[in-house]
Amino acid sequence: MFSTKAQCKLAFITAMVIVGTVGIFRRFIDLPSEVVVMFRSLIGLLFLFAALKLQGKRIDLDTVRKNGKMLILSGVFLGANWTFLFEAYRYASVATATLCYYMAPVFVILASPLFFGESLTSRKIFCAALAVIGMYFVSGLPVTGFNGAGELKGILIGLASAVFYAALMISNKKISGVDAYDKTIVQLGVAAVIVFLYAFLRGSFSALHFSTLSVGMLLVVGIVHTGIAYGLYVGAMEKLNAQFIALTSYFDPIVAIFASTFFLHEKLGWYGLVGTVLILGALFLCEFTDRKPGMES
Repeated sequence: MFSTKAQCKLAFITAMVIVGTVGIFRRFIDLPSEVVVMFRSLIGLLFLFAALKLQGKRIDLDTVRKNGKMLILSGVFLGANWTFLFEAYRYASVATATLCYYMAPVFVILASPLFFGESLTSRKIFCAALAVIGMYFVSGLPVTGFNGAGELKGILIGLASAVFYAALMISNKKISGVDAYDKTIVQLGVAAVIVFLYAFLRGSFSALHFSTLSVGMLLVVGIVHTGIAYGLYVGAMEKLNAQFIALTSYFDPIVAIFASTFFLHEKLGWYGLVGTVLILGALFLCEFTDRKPGMES
């Protein structure tokens, strides 16, 4: 899709910046989170499928079948992950919800002995503890306590989204030989079906009101934040090393924090900034100090 490594880097960074603004647009969609996620998954699925066709490629059904159970499970995790994240945006600030979401790598670290047989080194334990302390500061508890039940609910829902994001990350590591486009298309399809069933059983379709603003923002989230962003992400990552991908992934929460400040006038305060530094610093420390020089993947 991209001919040079420079184009891949630009595409990947662009994708991260786009994704970092999704919480802003969610705020202007007056629809249940599960309905938003269902449409987001469907629109993203159609967009990526069209991109695959334009490249003259087909879904490799054999490799998809071989990884069928794990692909379905990962799709369920994706749907739950997005639903909880979009719900967290309703109660907590975009910055706080995003930082809760980015606790996922900490959960992966803590679960790694169980799923990957990896030992918990002192460095990993230190990074996890640092991130937890950072989350404590982000919550605002050290200064003012929780800003009402709504804020606490938003934080807990955001952490739930991080649990499912961690589950998605773990399941993705157990999927082998599947093209990135194929994997993403299947996961989006499963997410759309699962979230539709959840919305149907919950009665979310009974009293929907589609305002012009909600429809417009929903199309932006589906086309730009999912179709285009995931297209750039998937198309670029094949030619990039793991260290670059890990480093530029931090653009997502950083953009979310700045966007919530400038567009929604949500302020973290000094304690929130301290928490942000601790969380992102902990993830950065754990990600890059464990790498050996020259290692790429």
